[in-house]
Amino acid sequence: MALGILACGLPAAQDPDVSEHGMPPGFHSLAIGDPAPDFSLPGVDGRTYSLADFRDSPFLMVIFLSNHCPASHAAETRFIPFVAGLKGKGVAVVAINPNSLEGLRLEELGYSKYTDSFADMKVYARERGFIFPYLYDGATQAAAKAYGCLCTPHLFIFDQQRRLRYKGRFDDSQLPDPASVHSSDGAVAMEALLAARPVPVEVTRPMGCSTKWQTKQSMVEEGNEAWKRLPVSIEGVDAAGLAALARNPTDRLRVINLWATWCVPCVEEFPGLVALSRRFETRDFDLITVSVDVPEDRGKALRFLERMHAAVPVGARASVQKQGRSTNNFIYTGPGGDALAQALDPKWPGGYPYTVVIAPGGEILDRYPGGLDVAEFQSHLIDRLGIYYK
Repeated sequence: MALGILACGLPAAQDPDVSEHGMPPGFHSLAIGDPAPDFSLPGVDGRTYSLADFRDSPFLMVIFLSNHCPASHAAETRFIPFVAGLKGKGVAVVAINPNSLEGLRLEELGYSKYTDSFADMKVYARERGFIFPYLYDGATQAAAKAYGCLCTPHLFIFDQQRRLRYKGRFDDSQLPDPASVHSSDGAVAMEALLAARPVPVEVTRPMGCSTKWQTKQSMVEEGNEAWKRLPVSIEGVDAAGLAALARNPTDRLRVINLWATWCVPCVEEFPGLVALSRRFETRDFDLITVSVDVPEDRGKALRFLERMHAAVPVGARASVQKQGRSTNNFIYTGPGGDALAQALDPKWPGGYPYTVVIAPGGEILDRYPGGLDVAEFQSHLIDRLGIYYK
């Protein structure tokens, strides 16, 4: 299971000691029958919302979602159409992003083009086609604490008196395929209330990415420092070895970047490439760097890589070892010019940096001559890797 994803929550028999263990000060797990906590939160549409804005609706669904979480992405593919089907039935719906950027690790962003910032929420909501307000709670996390948000997605349904009638998952799948759903608990609960029937199961376990609490900031900082301590190495690779790397006999998306210490755009884009390698640590992804400095400057290239902290990500070590390698960094030792192009990509026009994206089996999917726009490159890689679990 990917980093930051868990099956979280409670069985039907609630145990506050379990649900509140390890949570930040002020965290409260709502019980069935509790009143809906009020909030005052900014929405991506420029408005500020409170509980009173939904007072005219007999029912209220509050769902905690996030930009970065693949389980949230999957639930949205079913939740948005379900909400559309509730039109005219007296159900108000509001989504809240509970996450603090200070509690979010870079490695947890491998399934999204976006962070959980308020600015990114605006783009994300538009891209996903949200038909309900999307509110930002990451500044104080007051709403997440008051509702007892354990992860995203986490759903709460209230009746006309704004008493809690259901909490837990929307359904039991973290995948986008509708066939993977075996229990649509949230939808069943809402439909029961609309039909004036008892909710058959009032509490279920939500499944998704744990709430990124501000109190986890020290853990994020420790992770950043741990990354800086990872060993960095470089090995020589000749034309045959480079050609073998370009054949990519793995099931992973592979990026190969040609660079040099004397190449200004290479140096400028390199920190962004390292951040991508770390961001996709839990994905089927490899960044391989190939220095075209003269082999005698191997030490200089290594010192640069060490300053950039260009280590093999912990999550990729097993794959690297399986491939018979000990590093993702190489210095080219073969003949240059056409021999180098023939080994990596005969369509290479020349010049540095040069970056190729290679599919499993060796097909070159994308070519990037010259310097990269790393943000745009990241977006393209996410399109290739996907935003859902498989």
